[in-house]
Amino acid sequence: MNATPRPQGTAGDAAPVLPQCRTGRAFAHTTGATGSGNPHRSDGRAPQTPRGARHTGRHGGLGTSPPVPGPPTPSTGFPGFRAAIALPALCTALFALVAWQVAAHGPLRGLDERLGRAAVGTAPRALAELLADLGNTTVALPVLGAAIAVAAVRHRRWAPPLAAALAMAAVPALVVPLKTWIARPGPPAMTPGAHDGFFPSGHAATAAVAYGAAVLLLTRSRWWLGACALLNAAVGAGLVLRGYHWPLDVAGAWCLSVPLLCAAARFRVSCRSPGRPCP
Repeated sequence: MNATPRPQGTAGDAAPVLPQCRTGRAFAHTTGATGSGNPHRSDGRAPQTPRGARHTGRHGGLGTSPPVPGPPTPSTGFPGFRAAIALPALCTALFALVAWQVAAHGPLRGLDERLGRAAVGTAPRALAELLADLGNTTVALPVLGAAIAVAAVRHRRWAPPLAAALAMAAVPALVVPLKTWIARPGPPAMTPGAHDGFFPSGHAATAAVAYGAAVLLLTRSRWWLGACALLNAAVGAGLVLRGYHWPLDVAGAWCLSVPLLCAAARFRVSCRSPGRPCP
């Protein structure tokens, strides 16, 4: 049996091994080849994560395969950016609608006057008058003044108290010209010696802004905000039940007060003041 001759090398050197071509194997850089054992076998099927579907990182480069979360959205705080714009805009539109109906003797005005006449006298006279008196400037303004003083001393900031004072000063600046322009007659109980000019209600607007601004200055509690809303509802009910105003007079005053309160709320103090937390 003849042996296959092997190349001879120098002493101590191992014999060189030449590459062998094997059936069923692919070359390392064969492009587009398919079959088992091919390093490029993934070229013949759809990739798991297409390059075009990858999410970019923060600097615009290709990110990781899973979706990369974006930067957190900063909180805009209370009342929130959307609410701070949508709520005043909605109330302003409602006020324009009500004022148009009252000035043009529209259907809403007729319905309003029928409801107002039916409501007068349905509650005890003393109770209705007591609730209506809560909208007097002699009652509401001292409450707001005390809240302004407490807030200024507690938080040592003048922007929120000043914003509340300006909101209160805007009430007569808006209500008096509107009363003169619309010149709506009052309910039958106010006819003797009464002049035209009952829309919007100055008492309802004074109560809404004074008590609302006081709560915004002193606390962030939703319970106090709810109590303030109930108090203003009681004032409005007293004005209607006593026969001092029509229902739309009160509703128009509330719609006029909301943008003022939202503007004052933009200057509310942070939740924690120097040295003591907010209640």
